[in-house]
Amino acid sequence: MIASGLDVSEIQQVEVEVYHVFPKDSDTTRTPAVVTRVNSPADIEIGAATRDSGASPATLSFGTILVEKSFMVLNTVVNKINPAPNQFTGGEGPATGEEVEIDITFTPPIFLPAGQYFFRPEVQVSGGFLYLSAPRPIVSAGTPFPAGFTDLQSWIRNAKLKPDWSRIGTDIIGQGSFNAAFSLAGDTIPGAGTPGQPNCHGKTISAMAHEFGGIKHAALSLGFFSVDALQNGVSNFCPP
Repeated sequence: MIASGLDVSEIQQVEVEVYHVFPKDSDTTRTPAVVTRVNSPADIEIGAATRDSGASPATLSFGTILVEKSFMVLNTVVNKINPAPNQFTGGEGPATGEEVEIDITFTPPIFLPAGQYFFRPEVQVSGGFLYLSAPRPIVSAGTPFPAGFTDLQSWIRNAKLKPDWSRIGTDIIGQGSFNAAFSLAGDTIPGAGTPGQPNCHGKTISAMAHEFGGIKHAALSLGFFSVDALQNGVSNFCPP
């Protein structure tokens, strides 16, 4: 949601960071400044997965759609994000603005092995940006999590909390857990290698070549600038 009276064209930049689930990529020897870190995002993002429309060259493109000219939310969390034991604020009250949809394409795509991840969007626009919530657990027409995976709810942090995170609904607002509003589309590559297993890189390149009819076609279809860029993306997916 953006401020009332703005045109969606005033959204100038979008960045997306991707995180493993704690305790991966995290310092577990320190004492957290929050209620819990169980099932939170990690301390630091997956650097190779960060995508930014303001990078040079840009690593994502985006388009915007005005969904609702006047849209009201019952509660917000913007500034009052505090360490424990002062994490509960009840929120900062209702807000009204324009509901917008931001459609993002990662260029190049992000390679991630099967698993659970968090992502954090950042939007540069005058008057600020509020990320709208969604039901938890996921309801129709959403796709529920498969058996064996837990719906991990929305978390937030600021400079005072970093590298920790607080649960927006459970810790800060005190109104129960919820998700964030988004949908996701991507490609799976049958036969791709597994990070940490032998010949991950070779198996993944072979699987892509088979799936797309050659490695050059794979690079073109997946939005990479060149075959070398695709090879580098696979190297990030399959670290030595």
